[in-house]
Amino acid sequence: MADAASRSRGARVVLLGPPGAGKGTQGQVLCQHLGVPAISTGDMLREAVAEGTPLGNKVQGIMASGALVDDATMADVVRERLAKPDARRGYLLDGYPRTLPQAETLAGILRDAAQELDAVLLVDVPEDELVRRTLLRGRGDDKEDVIRERLRVYREKTAPLIGYYRERGLLREIDGNRPVEDVTAGMLGLFGAGREVSSEVNNEVAGA
Repeated sequence: MADAASRSRGARVVLLGPPGAGKGTQGQVLCQHLGVPAISTGDMLREAVAEGTPLGNKVQGIMASGALVDDATMADVVRERLAKPDARRGYLLDGYPRTLPQAETLAGILRDAAQELDAVLLVDVPEDELVRRTLLRGRGDDKEDVIRERLRVYREKTAPLIGYYRERGLLREIDGNRPVEDVTAGMLGLFGAGREVSSEVNNEVAGA
């Protein structure tokens, strides 16, 4: 089992990577190691609606209409979620920010809270490998043209965040085109844990 010090360290981390890169799997392992919650865009929106707050009711109305949640409302959702007690020591954000304007908004939210990011992890995988992996999953909507369109949108909207965070000295790149355990070891190595810890935490996640 990972030692108490590694589990109590905490960190504020943004997870980046194209669809199919395995961010969800790796993010779960990293959260276990750091002892922080994994926070995705979908989770935040569902929680806001479930709480029945004025903000949650606004989100519910937007989603019920079939519209996308606008950036200003999403910023309010993020601000509210990151202020909760379980995020005080840190968190792993997956799915936000998705665009440069959202990255600037997140920077403002953190600045207002006298906080800053510790790292932005990029799980990078070549496009052809992403297509191959996704096709192997065999979901009904996973046609090659659909997959490549998702990747095109990622390149257009989200990939510019790579340069944004690299310029700020926050970007940490992980080669995701390797066996899962190697990717995990490389990722945890950025936070002071070796392969032994990554194996133990992976086993805990698998058995959860």
